[in-house]
Parts: sequence; structure tokens; C-alpha cells
Amino acid sequence: MTDEPKILAGRYEVGDLIGRGGMAEVHIGYDTRLGRTVAIKILRADLARDPSFQTRFRREAQAAAGLNHPAIVAVYDTGEETVTTETGQVQTVPFIVMEYVEGHTVRDILKGDVAAPIDEAVEITAGVLSALEYAHHAGLVHRDIKPANVMLTPTGAVKVMDFGIARALADAGQTMTQTQAVVGTAQYLSPEQARGENVDARSDLYSTGCLLFELLTGRPPFTGDSPVSVAYQHVREEAPLPSTFAADVPPALDRVVAKALKKNRDDRYSTAQEFLVDLRAALGDPTTTPGGGIAPGATAVMPAAVGAPAAGVAPTTGATAVLPQPGPSGWAAVGAGAGGGLPGDPSTPGGPGGAAPVPVHAQVAAPEQALVYDNPTKRRVIQISILVGSILAAGLLIWGLIKIAQPANEAPPEPTMVIIPRVQNLTEREAFQKLDELGLEVVVEEQASTDVERGRAIGTDPEEGTEVEPESLVTLFVSTGPEDVEIPSVRGLLQAEAVKKLEAAGLRVTQIEAAHDPTIEAGRATGTNPEEGTLASPEDEITLYVSDGRVELPDLRKQQESQARQILVELGLIPNVVSVETNDYAPGEVINQDPLPGLVPQRSTVTIQ
Repeated sequence: MTDEPKILAGRYEVGDLIGRGGMAEVHIGYDTRLGRTVAIKILRADLARDPSFQTRFRREAQAAAGLNHPAIVAVYDTGEETVTTETGQVQTVPFIVMEYVEGHTVRDILKGDVAAPIDEAVEITAGVLSALEYAHHAGLVHRDIKPANVMLTPTGAVKVMDFGIARALADAGQTMTQTQAVVGTAQYLSPEQARGENVDARSDLYSTGCLLFELLTGRPPFTGDSPVSVAYQHVREEAPLPSTFAADVPPALDRVVAKALKKNRDDRYSTAQEFLVDLRAALGDPTTTPGGGIAPGATAVMPAAVGAPAAGVAPTTGATAVLPQPGPSGWAAVGAGAGGGLPGDPSTPGGPGGAAPVPVHAQVAAPEQALVYDNPTKRRVIQISILVGSILAAGLLIWGLIKIAQPANEAPPEPTMVIIPRVQNLTEREAFQKLDELGLEVVVEEQASTDVERGRAIGTDPEEGTEVEPESLVTLFVSTGPEDVEIPSVRGLLQAEAVKKLEAAGLRVTQIEAAHDPTIEAGRATGTNPEEGTLASPEDEITLYVSDGRVELPDLRKQQESQARQILVELGLIPNVVSVETNDYAPGEVINQDPLPGLVPQRSTVTIQ
């Protein structure tokens, strides 16, 4: 971290980088005032100059700071620091100080497309719903629920994090700027998010349904070759049932997931609490339909209709349930079953306690005389009504056939198509604006690239030159620069071989320096800077050290002979001890050496007196 200060607000020590997101980097930190470990989220230096990103980052801080719930990562402090970059520019860098959570994300659990145990999947989802119920009640919608944003502590507690794109429910239909992106992750986008429409709490519940689906099956409900194809499926295609991919998922859980993933948000759960209640019920009783319904194949009972056996009288096998008799108007009274008895009379079918249960799958038919009308006047009215209706229907049919036979005077106008422009090497903001001005919905996705500079556009999906309809979803790929690579060991290789090995790893050697090593012969590599095993960007400068065949001989005078001899052996030099009689030095003390301290060839003989 070169552009961020090492100490923030005079109290927060910034440590190692532990995570990186779309607009911020997260470091482990230490609060020197309270003596506790924290996580510090700092707006990326390349985005800190953009006022729109600063506004979005501050909004996250304000949104998350007001949430105090055990299943939500707590925000302790926020602030801004004025720093001077390496180029000499002065800029303001916002930061957020958060609770440091030990553990791993749900994304880590799902690596390798492995499903979680059903009980664990339900508990994790329940924790997320608990957090969302609190956030929604506080007026916030998260908008990016996904496995990577759900932490599990070593004790199994759930922590929802990253309210980075959270919006207040009151202004969820507004955009911050004229170029507001479609936010969220494609595999967990609600249909309304994919269409760029307003979001509300039910959008979070759809994303939670996607999370539950993946926990149960090891894969998201929709997959595809690109974010655009996945987003299209969210909008157009019905989600499969989890049991399609995991046979052990009970039908009750299938129904919970199916309701959460309804395309129309009005058909989904209206609150996280409602979702949670059904989720718990589904796990507790697989034959119970969440929401109060009847599971398919289950036998339910319903109040007997008028004419059914009274309470306490069991219907005989194959009994026929009788429809209500026609009332004075000639039509059977609607609802004359459950509430059609006399109130307060327990002996009356339909009254309190008087309805006899009848299996829902029993045959239902009316007695032959139930809809017979003996009144000739009524029969005549019905016959006339049928005749008039038939004439009107025939007229409409003829009119329709004439309209079909007539050639269309004017073909419906085709929608004006939009051609995807070239955006490669534009800055993220320039590329986004160029696409947005054409009326396209833009999703930004980061990718590593060795050809395109960090923060600039790589391209789009669909590709440039493709014709699409206005408001189509387009993915803008933005470069994060080359991927970091591990510096390989080159010790002992000839200089040319060492350079070749480093370049093959995608690294560039910018400097070669002589090194003194007692064991590596001249012309062979002794190491690199940064050292082997270190992660480095292909853009980093690598120094290669090559042995010059010499050894740095230290000053051995005034040391004991045994110590001097050991030093020479460790340096690969040959000791030659010459005894001299003198009263001026202690016995065994080295009084002279040849050669004197300095560089000597490897395996040289050194005489000590």
C-alpha cells in the first residue's frame, strides 16, 4: 500500500492486505487507543480521485454505521485522511474501521461445487435472514447478498458484511449519478436488478434464495458463459428446484426456495421474517407446506358441504360429497360449506364444531336434481340469453377473420438497435459513460490482464460491433493489471538460464548485480530481490544477483584461533595456521592474517598467525 498512510486518524495502524473488492482494499489493523485488532477498509487509491466513488464509499460508511446486530459486521469508526501520493499529488482517502472477524466465507465452503449439509445450509441462511430483517427494518436494502459476503466464525456464527452498495429503502428508486451502474453479482441478481429497476427488501430475499439454493446443491440456480447470459436467465427462466441436483433436499425446502426465487417480487416472501418462519418449518416437518399450504400428495380435510354427514359420522368408502343445493335465485350458495351452518348450533354442519371432515381427494359431484330449474319463465330467459350470446360471438368471430384477411397497412416499427462501441483502453469511467449514453445497462466486472493497464477497459460482452436493443445488459470488463506470480528459485543457475526462467514466469529482470557467495561459483545466480517465493506483479522490477566468484574475508585479528578457523571453513576458505612465539598477545589469539580483510577468490588459502 503505497498511496495510503500507515497510521490513520492518529490511532489506527494499517497492516497487511487481507482482501480486495470492487472499490476498496481491506487491511488488518490495530486500534492503538482501545488496544484491539480491527479491519480497515480503504478506498482504492486509483478511485480516490473520483468524487462519485468517494460519495458511494461515504454512503456505505453511513449506512453500515447505523446497524448494530450480532449477525452484521460492526462498523466502529469512519474518517478521511489527506495523503501525498508518489507522484506528489495530494488527495483525500476515505476509510472505514470495522469489526475484525476471524473465520471464512461461505464461498470457501462451496469451493469445488460441494453442497453444505442441509441443516448447516438452513442455519447459515437463517443467520442471513436475521441480519436482513434487522437491516430492512432500519430502512436499508443490502443489494449484494452472495456467498463471498457471508462470514462464518470459528464458533459457527453468521456475519453479513459489505454494505458497500446498500441503499436506503426510501431512495432505492433514485440513482446517485446519471451513470449509476447495475450493482450486484450476476449469479445472485434479482430480476429487477438485472433490468436496472428499483429494488426493495424483496430483492435481497431473492438473492438469499439463490444463496440457499447454492448451499443445498453446490451450484447457483443459473449458470452461463457470461454475466449477461446469467442475468438473462434471472429475468426470463424459471429456477430449477434444488432437488433436481440434490436428491436429499425435501419437498418442503424445494417450495421455500421456489417461492424465494419467484420472478415477480409480489409473489415472493414479503419480509425476511416470513422467509425465516417457512424455512424453519420446512426443516422441522417436510410434509408441511411453508406458508400454510398443503404438501402435494398429502391428505387434508375440509369442512363438509350441506348434506354431508354430521360431525362424528365417518363417511363410507367412496362416499360422494354433495354440492350445496340451489338457493331461491336458482344458483347454489357460494361458501355454503365452512360457514354455511347455523351459528352457535354445533349440530348444524358448517356451524362451530359441526363440520364433518371429508378427505380432499373424495369424489365431488352434485345430485342430479341440484341444478334443475322447474320454472318455465326462468328456462325461457336462459334460452334467450344463450341465443343472444351466440349471435354476438359469431359477429366477433367474423370481424376477427376479416381483420386477419386484410393486409396490414403498416408494419409495426422495429426497435432502433444500438451498436456496442469500442471501449478498450478507455478509463473505467469513460467506458461506462460511453455505454450509458447509448441507453445500455452496464455491469462492471474486474479481470486480470497483461495487455491492458489497471483501471482501464478490456472490452465488453457482447463484443464491440454487436447490435443490441436499447436497455440491453452489457458487461464492461475492467483491468486489475496482471495477476501476481510467485518468484521462482534460480539459485545455482547460470545467469542466462536464471533470466530465462524468470521471464518464463512472466517477470522482467531489470537489473543484474554481483554477489559474493562462498558456495555458488562465478557466473551463477545466488538469488533475487524480491526473494524467491514472494508474490510479484509482472510490472515489478526484479533484481538478479550473480556470483562473481569471490568471498568477503572478515578481519580475524584478536579472535581466538579456533573461532577464526571455523569462520574460514564456513566461507569455503582454507585455513593455514602459523604459530608465533610472543609475550605481547594471549595464547591462541590471532595477531595477523594474510591476505588482509577484503574480497578474496573462493577456496583461497588464508594464513593466520
